[in-house]
Amino acid sequence: MSALKIGFVASATVEAQEAMGSLKALYGDIPLDDATVIVALGGDGFMIETLHQFIDRNLPIYGMNRGSVGFLMNSYEHSDLPDRLEAAQAANLHPLLMRAECEDGSTVEGLAINEVSLIRESRYAAKIRISVDNRVRLDDLICDGVMVATPAGSTAYNLSAHGPILPLGSRLLALTPICAFRPRRWQGALIPETTSVDLDILESDKRPVSATADYTEARHVIRVSVTQEREQTLRLLFDPEHDLEERILAEQFQP
Repeated sequence: MSALKIGFVASATVEAQEAMGSLKALYGDIPLDDATVIVALGGDGFMIETLHQFIDRNLPIYGMNRGSVGFLMNSYEHSDLPDRLEAAQAANLHPLLMRAECEDGSTVEGLAINEVSLIRESRYAAKIRISVDNRVRLDDLICDGVMVATPAGSTAYNLSAHGPILPLGSRLLALTPICAFRPRRWQGALIPETTSVDLDILESDKRPVSATADYTEARHVIRVSVTQEREQTLRLLFDPEHDLEERILAEQFQP
């Protein structure tokens, strides 16, 4: 990564803004349009925002934790930043593409780095048929919702819904129900990242459902298709000692 031009972005918190000021004073304030690498200061949520912001630039993004959990962030140190960037290891991610067909005949598309989630809109539970690679796997899931989560998003909403944590290099997606009522014992599935998932909303007039791909929402959907968007590659940079795999393993044994 020769001739580094470091662009800085930070969340709105005081801690992140102060860190950005210190780093700009040390390493300069390169306009983001001219940057060859982006340093993001905040938490995991801000990292997802940053990945969306620069998704068409194909720039490597190096996070430093000025938030809370920070699974996707490196530790914060203001010294030796160029050396850390040069030594960093890249993890490549591909977002999910959501295509949501709505009752009014419109189609809404959106990219998800975290997850594509379906949520009931009314007091009635949703009824959803789940197909994987064009084969029906679950005829009738009665639930509050269901999601398809990437490894990057597996520690977010997916984890809150008791879904599995996925290592970034696992090449898997988590198909996770949200408060499933029937079948009561179905806890979700792990599927290959290249799998296509179709979610058909049953009784959509009585049981309306919305679909969200990170920041893109569609209301009153009747069918949602989820595939991996291979044309888009996101590059996260990690310190060699970051040891995300150990953090993911340890998190699964938390009481």
